[in-house]
Amino acid sequence: MARGGFELSDAVAPLVIRIPLGLIFLAHGSQKLFGLFGGSGLTATFATFEQKLGIPPIFTLLAIIAEFGGGLGVLTGFLTRVSAAGIASVMAVAIYKVHWAHGFFMNANCVSGRGHGIEFTLALLGMAVYLMVAGGGKWCIDRLIFRA
Repeated sequence: MARGGFELSDAVAPLVIRIPLGLIFLAHGSQKLFGLFGGSGLTATFATFEQKLGIPPIFTLLAIIAEFGGGLGVLTGFLTRVSAAGIASVMAVAIYKVHWAHGFFMNANCVSGRGHGIEFTLALLGMAVYLMVAGGGKWCIDRLIFRA
């Protein structure tokens, strides 16, 4: 009986991680790509990344593709490991370039207006790495296409 519970959680766990991670990155990618959800859109994102972070436009474009495309891929379970790798890469760069200077906690510096620490970004990175290792699970498009 206990074994059946573990098999169920192995099948459900990737889905439980895929849905929120995919939605978060689909939304963030939509902000940068289309200006949705209060985002600045493509042109302003290029300018901000280059001026404030020193990230060239080609890498900004790759980050936007990783966020929007990776979010869609993770959400649907299509090329899950590749999609998750893109997200993990973006989070690693975000930790290094933006959040590390603000410490660990997300909200401690937010009150002072200095920015967010690595707490949330690290959690997203961990979720993406889990999907890179485990794959999309039982209920994903990858399983239908690749018969995995």
